[in-house]
Amino acid sequence: MKYLLLVLVVLLLFGTKKLPELGRSFGQSLREFKDATKGLADDEETKTDR
Repeated sequence: MKYLLLVLVVLLLFGTKKLPELGRSFGQSLREFKDATKGLADDEETKTDR
């Protein structure tokens, strides 16, 4: 029930035309964050291997 209300509020605020664009931006941001954290983890592993 809460999720349905949340979806309705988002639809009202952004409209249906903006949602794919917002989803795409969110996905790109998530990918960049994941790559950055993976890079940090790789850096830590190389430091501990020495």
